[in-house]
Amino acid sequence: MVQMPSPSISPRQMNLLRIVTSMAWSDGNLSEEEVDVMLDRFVKIFAPDSGLHERLSCELRDYLMQNIPLSELTPKLQSDEERELVLQLGYEVIRSSARNASEDLINEQESAAFQKLVQLLNLPAETVDRVQAEVAGQTHSSEGMVDSIARKLQAFVQQ
Repeated sequence: MVQMPSPSISPRQMNLLRIVTSMAWSDGNLSEEEVDVMLDRFVKIFAPDSGLHERLSCELRDYLMQNIPLSELTPKLQSDEERELVLQLGYEVIRSSARNASEDLINEQESAAFQKLVQLLNLPAETVDRVQAEVAGQTHSSEGMVDSIARKLQAFVQQ
């Protein structure tokens, strides 16, 4: 068995990356475009030093290809703030995945994955409703969904 080297990001960052990735995989498809966008944003957040970007991008690409069940990832979340961030990021990811205008904004698989995430996070219904309303409101803002996700992750990682 080939042993992968230790990741260049913290376990907390890895868990956030994997949960967002799991939600992106929820419809059974992770397009090259989605991977490229996520890599670009995560690399800039996790390695502000541009000298590390290429190496970290290759490393994170391998992790994005791993579809780990949410049930294995959510118990590693350490606080309500972290669980709420994951809820928000997960909802943003599934809302942004429609590939054409004829598709539903959130398909059946994505909806089921989000409901599972809600259940696993065990947050109050009021929190879930507030997060969904905030994300829906951002859809109409000038900031793109991926930029919004990147901004929130950056703020969280810097805490």
